[in-house]
Amino acid sequence: MSALSIFAAPSPSAAGPAAADGLLSASGPADGLLSASDPADGLLSASDPADGLLSASGPAGALHAALAVPAARPSGEREIPAVLGADLEVPVKGGRLVRYANLDYAASAPCLEPVSAAVAAALPAYSSVHRGAGYASQLTTARYERARHTVRAFVGARPDDAVVFTRNTTDATNLLARALPEGTTAVVFDTEHHASLLPWADAVRLAPPAFPGEAVRAVDEALTGIDGPALLVVTAASNVTGELWPIAALAHIAHRHGARILVDAAQLVPHRRVNLTALDLDYVVFSGHKLYAPFGAGALVGRADWLAAAQPYLRGGGAVKAVGDAGDTAGTEWYDDPEARHEAGTPNVLGAIALAAACDALTATGWTALVREEERLVARLRAGLDGVEGVHQLSLWDRDHPRVGIVSFVVDGHTAREVAEALSSEYGIGVRDGKFCAHPFVRHLLGAKDGGCDDVTASAVRASIGIGTTDEHIDRLITALKELTSR
Repeated sequence: MSALSIFAAPSPSAAGPAAADGLLSASGPADGLLSASDPADGLLSASDPADGLLSASGPAGALHAALAVPAARPSGEREIPAVLGADLEVPVKGGRLVRYANLDYAASAPCLEPVSAAVAAALPAYSSVHRGAGYASQLTTARYERARHTVRAFVGARPDDAVVFTRNTTDATNLLARALPEGTTAVVFDTEHHASLLPWADAVRLAPPAFPGEAVRAVDEALTGIDGPALLVVTAASNVTGELWPIAALAHIAHRHGARILVDAAQLVPHRRVNLTALDLDYVVFSGHKLYAPFGAGALVGRADWLAAAQPYLRGGGAVKAVGDAGDTAGTEWYDDPEARHEAGTPNVLGAIALAAACDALTATGWTALVREEERLVARLRAGLDGVEGVHQLSLWDRDHPRVGIVSFVVDGHTAREVAEALSSEYGIGVRDGKFCAHPFVRHLLGAKDGGCDDVTASAVRASIGIGTTDEHIDRLITALKELTSR
């Protein structure tokens, strides 16, 4: 089964419960793209009136020239960009220095060189945005708003969707939770990251599904029993196992019940192209620090109506049109535009520029090359782990179910912390250990009844890969595990 089939829009004949596995066939190209009709480079044309840039005519012409998007890009795919820190050396036992093997991308990915360059280019003219008349402020404002449109294009959002810059996925999810209409019930699986599990005032929790089709049926049943507005909250790719969820089928079921769907795309967007419009999603959230842009920005992208009707997420300058004299809120007039309304204060401009630069870099590289290389590395990693006695990989569904570059495992006779510490101190390998901010899910996978962050017995090791991962990194991990398990 191709990874694409997880995301494909449902056909009328497959919409009902008869689609046993909940996965619907794809009609698009098998390169990780979700809509062949999208612009190949994922960027807005320089002539697009919605590009947020100032007109090239008049005194602002220099700004436009500084920001103009090339009218055409070279055809074909580009070389995969490099990451900063690829040559980092770390100390190991015995006093040696070894090249660091970063297998912890799912926690935070390293910075892409084009992202670092974009931030460096923006710094000399950095200024506060939106209300300054000076050249630096005008230039920085144009760069910030261009970043917003780049993010919109990157996820294939609808023209009238809001793009609100946030700190990260957790912040974006909490923002939407605060904007829900009164009486809204969230429906969420116990397999979710805590950022998706915890923000809701009223939530229906669903048990981990035994197979994708059961996830679709469980949502169908849960929404049938809800009166009033509802929001389905689901990950696109698990941060624990990397498994891809049937988000197109789930969106179809949610909309059939008049509900909306929020997709946590934090672990998906670094690995696969997302098209919010083609998938018919209402909201997506993701973080820059997982998308090779570790500068403290994330985004909430989706339908504007709930956001425009909600109280501002933060109250302060930038979100307000006018403030009266009669008290805290009396006479206060907030902006209707949800982007301004929920971005009070001076925003993280450099974070937004970095996020957009990462979107540009991945799009320009081409998803075919990125997906092909990742799948090759994942196959090498999983085959290597299969060959280590006492190592057990974790999966919610069938082991051949499509996944992104995340593999979690346990090692007989060793706690996850012992394994992670040995890999770091003896081999210069960075992995993650614990419950990965998904306590109920990890306990389910391990058959444990309880245990939180401090319980090392009900924990796992997670190896995750991305741009910059090499065959040597994976082979070093496998060799290290063989040595550890043979002691």
